[in-house]
Amino acid sequence: MRRRSEPHTFEQRIDAQRQRLERELASLPDGTQRDALSVRIEQLRTASEMFEFLKLREPAATTR
Repeated sequence: MRRRSEPHTFEQRIDAQRQRLERELASLPDGTQRDALSVRIEQLRTASEMFEFLKLREPAATTR
């Protein structure tokens, strides 16, 4: 029987995707594709920051 890996958290998946795109970005020459990849990396950073912010607010919301 095939063993399943542990489920990854949202944060882990975003971080893994960001790291993969950063490695890919390093090998691309200047141009449209590189610019689009830079935008996507920035979006992943923003998503991670927003998730962190919302996670910090979560306990306060449950006490109301």
